[in-house]
Amino acid sequence: MSEVKISAETRTEFGKGAARRIRRDSKVPGVLYGRGSDPIHLTLPGHELLLALRTSNVLIALDIDGKTNELAIPKSVQRDPIKGHLEHVDLQLVKRGEQVNVEIYVHTEGELAPGGNLLEHVLNALPVEAEATHIPESVTVSIEGLTAGDSVLAKDIPLPKGTKLAVEGDTVVLQVLAAQAEEAAEGEAAGGEEVAEA
Repeated sequence: MSEVKISAETRTEFGKGAARRIRRDSKVPGVLYGRGSDPIHLTLPGHELLLALRTSNVLIALDIDGKTNELAIPKSVQRDPIKGHLEHVDLQLVKRGEQVNVEIYVHTEGELAPGGNLLEHVLNALPVEAEATHIPESVTVSIEGLTAGDSVLAKDIPLPKGTKLAVEGDTVVLQVLAAQAEEAAEGEAAGGEEVAEA
């Protein structure tokens, strides 16, 4: 897992006006919390943070005011719904060797059995527990040959060493649904014809 160094400054101004001023300077307001300590309100460089957040569950090495070095992972990111730029970030304080709960993306490989079936991602991200400095970015699951009615449970997903499930093993992550769209469309067309004839 990659570690990204970012310089941050503590902030003493709060509220919408202060947040707007921070964003005008191409920076992002944020909060660092965890381990029973008081939250630390930060100002982070917008571009560097945006690049870091391209990696899911990125480990961020924060240099705060040039005095304190802390490790953190992103827990909540707010973006502008129209422009997409960062508006606020919540960071969780972690330390090396500490176990943390995170969600990792589930990627699939392979092809479903022939028949036009549909794959439903019941969970797009899998809750796991991992060591803070060894959080996997994602897991890959084979769906090769699965047919309608088949499902992939959390316990069926191979996890990297040192990573444990943070959900019940019987939790459905992926399931294969029978293709019904064409049948339903044909039924609607037939129903429409009957009304037209009446």
